[in-house]
Amino acid sequence: MTSLEAPFGVVYWFRNDLRLHDNPALQHAIALAEQQHTWLLPVYVQDTALQLTSPWGFVRTSDHRLAWTAMAVHDVSHQLAAMGSQLLQITGDPSEVLGELMTRLSASTLVCEEIAAPYEQAHIQALKKRKLKVQTVWQSTLMAPEQLPFEPQDVPNEFSAFRRAVERHGCTPAPALPAITRLTALPVNPSDASTSRPPLASSQDPLKEPFIEPLNDPRSAFPWSQAAFHGGEATALAHLAQYCSRGLPHSYKTTRNGLYGSDYSTKWSPWLATGALSARRAWAAIQDYESQQGATDSTYWIRFELLWRDHFRWLHFKYGERMYWQRGLSDALLQPHAHNARGFERWRTGQTGHALIDAGMRELTATGYTSNRLRQNLASFLIHDLRGDWRAGAAWFESQLIDFDVYNNQGNWLYLSGRGTDPRGSRRFNPDKQAHDYDADGSYRKLWLG
Repeated sequence: MTSLEAPFGVVYWFRNDLRLHDNPALQHAIALAEQQHTWLLPVYVQDTALQLTSPWGFVRTSDHRLAWTAMAVHDVSHQLAAMGSQLLQITGDPSEVLGELMTRLSASTLVCEEIAAPYEQAHIQALKKRKLKVQTVWQSTLMAPEQLPFEPQDVPNEFSAFRRAVERHGCTPAPALPAITRLTALPVNPSDASTSRPPLASSQDPLKEPFIEPLNDPRSAFPWSQAAFHGGEATALAHLAQYCSRGLPHSYKTTRNGLYGSDYSTKWSPWLATGALSARRAWAAIQDYESQQGATDSTYWIRFELLWRDHFRWLHFKYGERMYWQRGLSDALLQPHAHNARGFERWRTGQTGHALIDAGMRELTATGYTSNRLRQNLASFLIHDLRGDWRAGAAWFESQLIDFDVYNNQGNWLYLSGRGTDPRGSRRFNPDKQAHDYDADGSYRKLWLG
C-alpha cells in the first residue's frame, strides 16, 4: 500500500467495534477517503482516565479487562498490517490526543461509531468544540434507527412492549456486511504523528503482543487464557461457527442458567462487548442454523436476548444521562439510606457469609467472568440484602467484567434496583432458593469456596 501526502485525510477511531466484519462506520470512513482521494488512518486510543480510581475507591478498569481488550486490538492490528495499513495506538484523553493528531496531520474528518452513553458522548462533544469535523455512525444495534417501527426517542420503556412491536412489524436486522478486504493509503509516516512530541509518545508496534497476561484459572467458565477463547475477531468468528456446528443452539434455553462450564451459554458476550463480534453476525448465524436444523424455543431465545441487548441501547438513546442518576428512570421519591460501605466491601471481596454470593464474587475477581444467573443474584444481594448503592455495584462490574458493556451493565443494574423500566418494580432474588434451584448439589459453591 502506498502513502499519500494529501492534506484533509480521514482518521478512523476504533472504539467498541474492534473488527473488520460488519463495521458500517469503518466502511463509511473508507468510502469517504476514496471519495476525497485522500488517506485513511485507523487509530485506537488507550484512554488513561479508565485506569484512574473510581469514586467508589477502586480502579475503574482492572488489568484483566485491559488484557481482554488488548487481545481484540492486537487482532485488528494484525489484520490491518496484512492489508498494508496500520493501527496507530495512542494513549491519553481521547479528545485531546485525537485533536492533536488531526491537527498535526491536517486531517479533515474523524469517523467513529456512535455510543449513546454520557462519558463517550462527552468525548465527541469535546472534539467538536475544538472545531473538528466528526462523523459518528450508529451501528451497535441489530437494526438501524430507520428500521424501527417508532422513532428511537419513542422506544417503549418496557422490553416486552419493544419486542412485541418489533416482531409485529416484521423488523429484522439488515444482513451483516462482509469484512473489508482493502483500505485506502496511509498518510506519509503516520507514526511521526505519535512520536514527535508528547502526549502521543506511546504508539506501539502493531504486531506486539498484549503486555498484560490473561487470567488463567482452570475453573473459569470462560477460559480466555486458552487459544480457543482469545479476544480477537478471528477467534470470535471461530467460536460462533463451532457453537452452531455442534448443535448447541438447540439446547441453549435448557442450559442457559448454568453456573460453570463453557457450553451452558453462548459465551458471545465478551466478544460482543469489544465489538470483535457483531450482533448482526451472531443473529445471522442463528438464522442460518434455523434454516438448516429447524427453529426451536432455544434458538428463538438466543435472538430474544439479542433483542434485549438492543433495548438497553435504545433506552440509552432515549434517556442518556438519566440512566446514571441514583434514582434512575424512576419518578418516585427515593427512600433515603446511606450506602453500606462496609457491606459493599464484604460483597466486593466475597466475604458476605452467604456461600452462593461469595462463590460468585470470587469467580468474578479470579476470572473476569461469571454467569448471567449469578450476576442477577450478586446485584440483588448488594442492593436488597446489604442495602448498598446500586451505582457502586455497577462500577465494580465495570471494573471486573471482561464482557463489560456500558449499555447492558447500566440497564441491568437499574432493572434490578427497581429504578429502570421493569413494571414489577425492584427484583429481589432469594439467594437460598436460587442456590437450591441452580446449585442443588453445591458443586459450584464447592468449586469456588473449597
